Amino acid sequence: MTAYKDMTLDQRRAEYAALQTAFADLKAQGLKLDMTRGKPCKDQLDMVSDIFDMLKEPEDYIVDGIDIRNYGALSGLPEAKRLFANLLDCKPKQVFVGGNASLQLMYGVIDCAFIHGRLNSPRPWCKEPVVKWLCPAPGYDRHFKLTESFGFELITIPMTSTGPDMDTVEEAIKDPAVKGIWCVPKYSNPEGIIYSKDTIVRMASMKPAAPDFTIMWDNAYCIHEFDGDYVEFPDILHQCKKYGNYDMVYEFASTSKITFPGDGVACMATSEANLEDFEKWIGIQTISYDKVNQQRHVLYLQNRAHTLKLMKKHAAFMKPKFEAVLSTLDREIAPLEIASWSHPKGGYFVSFDAMPGTAKRTLALCKEAGVAMTAAGATFPYGIDPNDSNIRIAPSFPPVEDVEKAIAVFCTCVKMSALEKLGV
Repeated sequence: MTAYKDMTLDQRRAEYAALQTAFADLKAQGLKLDMTRGKPCKDQLDMVSDIFDMLKEPEDYIVDGIDIRNYGALSGLPEAKRLFANLLDCKPKQVFVGGNASLQLMYGVIDCAFIHGRLNSPRPWCKEPVVKWLCPAPGYDRHFKLTESFGFELITIPMTSTGPDMDTVEEAIKDPAVKGIWCVPKYSNPEGIIYSKDTIVRMASMKPAAPDFTIMWDNAYCIHEFDGDYVEFPDILHQCKKYGNYDMVYEFASTSKITFPGDGVACMATSEANLEDFEKWIGIQTISYDKVNQQRHVLYLQNRAHTLKLMKKHAAFMKPKFEAVLSTLDREIAPLEIASWSHPKGGYFVSFDAMPGTAKRTLALCKEAGVAMTAAGATFPYGIDPNDSNIRIAPSFPPVEDVEKAIAVFCTCVKMSALEKLGV
């Protein structure tokens, strides 16, 4: 295969004509394939549905002297705290266990800071003339939308192979209006990057101008390897405490990709002072979360070692889908020199960088051929990719055979949009 940039105009036109024919054939198949979001497939959900057999007798609902069917234990069952502390390498006293959505806990932290301020806030954030927030990108669209919904000014921070560009971060935090940063530190969404130890230490030891600067540490894929063994990862709370920034970080995780996205358990880990402050405000909103579900997960997951065995079973479903995507891209796109992409070992996404100026066109063609994908620009603040290049590929949900069909359509569309950009 010849790189498109090395083709003559006539060669590019001939290639484009052939692709148009292939594209028409793909459209004629009437495909309806969903690659929009990273979510477990039905086989994965079926695999863990025996979790509902955990609680059968009335005495099963009495845990640590608590009737889990009743009110109480706002911050979570003690056993649930121990389980998540074991998974995150922190201490039970640092853990708050909530409902099924870690995003809800993230919103709660920002909401409380906005209305009431944080422990070290000079005033509630709603009283600040402007609040700025650092957004490493490509990143998670729901993070960006959350802080945008409060009217914060979002500042794009470039991602590197070791995490956010810390030189840029350290310069930005000299501004006292900069109140925080989003982080997905292990198998980042969408690039699958693992933050380096140096990045984590620099993050934990920062001295921001804002006394209430907040690291939102979304460790969503902390045990989510699909290719290889579990990768050890530093505990951010320990690092922040070591450098005198114990109250600066909130860490989040959930069982959304361990058991069920719609019926799992989410947690938050932070300093004891932060937890006390958070509980004061969250206790006005709810008396308690679903403790029956918390106990169900405690009995089912047991501990880190047992949970990692379960994650190996998930990996057996995930790995072939990622291999289908990556092998096709390596075969069909790499020789043409029109794009680059990540090769993750964990998480739920492949980050694809098309030729600048072609991402929207590529995804419009995909939609026309029956393949739905995350919108172009979604991985950047305000949904605007300045290069119109990044595309998030989410292969986890469809069966392998559908992933193969979808990525074949995607490659055809990438080629067509690249040729259109080069000129045909």
